[in-house]
Amino acid sequence: MPLWSLPPSREPELMDDPGLPEAEHLVALAALARINAVSRTSAQIARRVASRFDARGRQAASRLNSPLKVIDVACGGGDVTIGLAVRLGRLAALRGRAAPEVIGIDLSEVALERARRQAAARGVAVHFLAADITAAGCPPCDVAVSSLFLHHLDDTTATRLLESLAVASRFGVVISDLIRSRLGLALAVVGTTLLSRSRVARVDGPRSVRAARTPAEYRALFAAAGMGTATVRRTWPERVLVDWPGRGHAVLARAS
Repeated sequence: MPLWSLPPSREPELMDDPGLPEAEHLVALAALARINAVSRTSAQIARRVASRFDARGRQAASRLNSPLKVIDVACGGGDVTIGLAVRLGRLAALRGRAAPEVIGIDLSEVALERARRQAAARGVAVHFLAADITAAGCPPCDVAVSSLFLHHLDDTTATRLLESLAVASRFGVVISDLIRSRLGLALAVVGTTLLSRSRVARVDGPRSVRAARTPAEYRALFAAAGMGTATVRRTWPERVLVDWPGRGHAVLARAS
C-alpha cells in the first residue's frame, strides 16, 4: 500500500447517534458549517448546478413551467443548502430567470430546525423537509445534490441511494465528499482542531475521512449505480466533486 494511502475503516459517528444531546449536536453542526465555509462547498456545488442554466441546461430549463428544482439530500444543518440557494438565486437574477426552488431533506429534526432558523435569519427562501432518504428515495427534481453523506453509507446502501437520485433527477446529480487519504486525515485533524470547539466534530472528522473513498472507488461506485458517465474531480481540501449529467443529457444533445 502506498505511503500516502489510508486503509478504509467505518466506525459509527457521534453525530449519527439519536441519543446525542441537542446542545452538542448544535455545536457540532455549527462547526461543520465553518468547515464547509472554508472548504467553499456550496460554491463548488453551485458552479456545477449552474451549468444546467447554460448550453443544454438552459434549453432544458426553458421547457419547464416552473423554476429549476434542486434537492439537497441529507442537508444537515442547512448551511450548504442555504449557500446554494443564495448563489443560484443571484445567477438566475443576472440572467432574468426565476430563482430555483431549493429543498433540503434530512432525517434529523434537530438539524432541520437549525436549518430553518438559519434560513429565516438570512431571509433565504429554502424549504426543509424531514425524511429518511435512504428508505424513501429521492423525490422528483431537476438536480439532486449532496455533501458529506456518501461516506456514511456502505457500498450497497450508497449504490441504492445513487440509483434513487438518478431516477429522481431530470438533469443530473452533483456530489461533494471526502477523499480517504493520509493528507485528508491530517487536514481533518487540523481543521476540526482550529475551526471547532466541538468534541463531536473532532471525533467525527477523522472517522469520516477513514470511512470515505478514493477517487477510483467513487468512480466504481457511480458505475455500479449505472452512472458511469459521471466526472470525478479532486477539489480543495482533499475532496471529490462528482458531476453526473443525467440521462436527459443525451436527449438534450440530440435536440440541440
